[in-house]
Amino acid sequence: MRHVKSGRKLKRTESHRRALLRNLAASLIRSDQKAIRTTLAKAKELRPFVERLITKARRAYLRERSGQTPYGTTDLHYRRLVARDIPHEAVLQELFEVVAPVVAERNGGYTRIVKLGFRRGDGAQEAIIQLVDWAAPQDGATSLQRKRRTRTKQQSATATAPEQAPASPEQSAAQAQQESPASNEPVAEASASETAEQSSAAADVAAGDAQQSETEMAPQSDESQQSSQAS
Repeated sequence: MRHVKSGRKLKRTESHRRALLRNLAASLIRSDQKAIRTTLAKAKELRPFVERLITKARRAYLRERSGQTPYGTTDLHYRRLVARDIPHEAVLQELFEVVAPVVAERNGGYTRIVKLGFRRGDGAQEAIIQLVDWAAPQDGATSLQRKRRTRTKQQSATATAPEQAPASPEQSAAQAQQESPASNEPVAEASASETAEQSSAAADVAAGDAQQSETEMAPQSDESQQSSQAS
């Protein structure tokens, strides 16, 4: 039984587990977003390991800023302690010159673990471990997720709505007649009155033409009678 034995073995030996944590810490510090994706068990084991390294870098930065270093402007003691676990010079420079000034006013709690769910294949639970000061824009992202969900629901509703076929001209005319039956009656009456007026005007025009033709024919008949008497 594992009495008074904290931590997870992660199915590795002590040397293998130590090398794993060193590599994960170097990857976390080296990344641009200061975040890596791994399993939840590894993230929980990495958190105290990398926070101890960040605390040493923070103390070195504070001592250098206050002028308490006995050897010039750099604190070699803390740099050598951190170099035991992270032998990469580029990662050490990133930790002491970029990360330490940002977390100088933070007393612990430099990292955050965000659960992602279970991985396909082996079913391991995944998580993201990130530095809190580099993940500030992601705070309060629940409202954005709710908005996105509502948008996706609206899009799905519009996509599933049945499309209506365009109505034919006959159907549209019948629908218009059904919607406004009273408005068609005055139109019909107006059309009938217009046709009656047109017919009466045509009759008047025909009567006027007939009278004009009669008046033109009358002088011609008188001239013909005079010519017959003279002969």
